[in-house]
This record gives sequence, C-alpha cells and structure tokens, in this order.
Amino acid sequence: MFDDPATRPKLVEVRDLKMHFPIHAGLLRRHVGDVKAVDGVTFDIYRGETLGLVGESGCGKSTCGRALLRLYEVTDGTISIEGRNIADASADELRAMRPAMQMVFQDPQASLNPRMTVAAIVGEPLNEHTRLSKKEKLARIYELLDAVGLNRNFANRYPHEFSGGQRQRIGIARALALNPKFIVCDEPIAALDVSIQAQVVNLLEDLQKQFGLTYLFISHDLSMVRHIADRVAVMYLGKIVELAPREALYHAPLHPYTQALLSAVPEPDPTIEATTERIILEGDVPSPANPPRGCNFCTRCPQVMDICTRQDPEFREVATGHFVACHRFNDAIDEFASSMAAHEENELTQQGDQ
Repeated sequence: MFDDPATRPKLVEVRDLKMHFPIHAGLLRRHVGDVKAVDGVTFDIYRGETLGLVGESGCGKSTCGRALLRLYEVTDGTISIEGRNIADASADELRAMRPAMQMVFQDPQASLNPRMTVAAIVGEPLNEHTRLSKKEKLARIYELLDAVGLNRNFANRYPHEFSGGQRQRIGIARALALNPKFIVCDEPIAALDVSIQAQVVNLLEDLQKQFGLTYLFISHDLSMVRHIADRVAVMYLGKIVELAPREALYHAPLHPYTQALLSAVPEPDPTIEATTERIILEGDVPSPANPPRGCNFCTRCPQVMDICTRQDPEFREVATGHFVACHRFNDAIDEFASSMAAHEENELTQQGDQ
C-alpha cells in the first residue's frame, strides 16, 4: 500500500454509474418500476491502491463491484479502466479487456466448479485467453499455486477436498492467472472462519506488493477494511455518502450514517467499550425500489433538516480528498464560497478606488 495513492495515476474512473433492475408485474408482465441497486455512483481508484467499499447488507456494494467488471449490463454511466470505457464496449472488445480485470468472489465453495480439479480451475483462464503449450500452462499453474501458498501436489484434487480458506486461495490463484491490474474482491473473507480471515487478507496484501495490483475491497467488516484499505467509500441505499482517506474517515467521519456505522464497531479494550456511545438508527432501510425523496438517508438520520426531505445532497469535496453527500456540509461550503467571492469583490473595488 502507498502512503498517498492520490498522487498516482488513476486506473479506474467511475462516473454516475447506475444499475437498475426492472420490476415486472401483472398478467402481461408490464414494467412497473425499477430496483435502484446502484444509483449515480462516482469515484476513482488509483493505481496500486486498495479502495474499501463498506455499508450494510443490501446497500448495493456487490452490485457495484460486478457492474465495474461488466458482469451486469450497466443501466447508465461510464466505467473507464486504463482510459478505456468498458460500459459501452462490444463483446469482442470486452473479451480483450478481461485479462486486465478479475474478481475474487464471496463464497469460494459456490464459485469453484466441483467437477473440475484445481489445475483445471486455475488453468481455465489460460485456456481462454492464451496460446500457451500444455507444459507452459502447467508451469504457470504451479507458479500460481506457489504464489497463494498451496502445495503443488494438490493440483489434481477437487474443491471439496479443501478447507474454506484453501478454496479461497484457489479462487485468488485463478484471478491472478492472466496478470490482471485490477481485482474486485467481493467480501472475500465473509464466508471464512475468523481464524482464517487474517491469513487471506495478509495474502492479498503480499500479492499486491508483489504484482502491483489495484483492489476494490468490498466488505461489511469495518475493522478489516481499516487494516487493508488506503481509502474508504461508504455506501447507503445505492449511493456513496462519504469517501475519504482511511484515517480521516475513521477518526473524523462527517456523514451521520458513517458516524452511526463506526459507532457500532466493537472496541477490544473493555474500558473504552464501556464509555463508547452507540448511535442507534431508528426505522428500517427504505426499499431501493422506492427510495425516499431528497436524501436517501433522511428517514433515519438523527440530524435531518427540512431541506434533506426535499433535495438530494450533492456529493462534494469538503477537505482534500474527503468527499461527502450531506446538506450540512454543502451549506457550509456554499457560505464559505460566497464569503470568499464577496471578499475578493471588495478587494477589487478598493483597488479600483485607489
């Protein structure tokens, strides 16, 4: 990981990404609405960094990650990887781009074919995208197994013969087969035992340093995201409500939802845990098929204002690299900008009088 990833070139640029799933009802299956799983998301991922994407279940994290790789057909918006827009790419163009972008799935048992050996699973991308000889493929498969810490003698075994952590290592080896530059890690530790989670995360970090990888790390485990991510984006009901460098977000969260989310993280020190004040959000998460008018969070926000129920807040930069979508900060920015403009106008007037 790098100290200041924002100084590096952008690898992934996402602008106003929307992923809506149609709702059909009635005898004629008419289109009656949409589930707005991802609704106008904008962010960048810099080369060599890890961007953490967090939020509660159902907020659209995994859908966003899959949309970035065009595993879903995007409803609207642009996704640029190395300057190439994959949102509008044809099937042939997308196939040519596949080696540069890969995914590690949440459940290693469901994402590995039980009828294929480890060698066949890891070698499948090589069959599809390379013209290596059988000997060269086998050498590459052994090299990948070494990289993820699996014994070469396991190459002819089947997924059911491995533990959860070993199966996830097989999935990681498959993702690395074509030397990708960008990997979406979709909750890669959620299905694993706690004792194994740290091993997999440490492996991902080691591989990042070794191969210069760039990650989008999707998780609901805020403690693990704090360990691995350079910057963190917080998602709520299909929108990113806050994005900031890791320490800035964990030490001084600005959005009320981020504050509530972080207050729920258990504290290992019993003394600090006893004095920690929890922010309890009332009510349920609204349906993405019928989000509230104005700010998506207005129905549960403890700091809600009148404007929140009428107008969707703009996602704006309030400090260097710190973005937030909240009217409380947007109003402060507008007031500051107005005062600065008035100050400059007064200076120009005084100079003209002189």
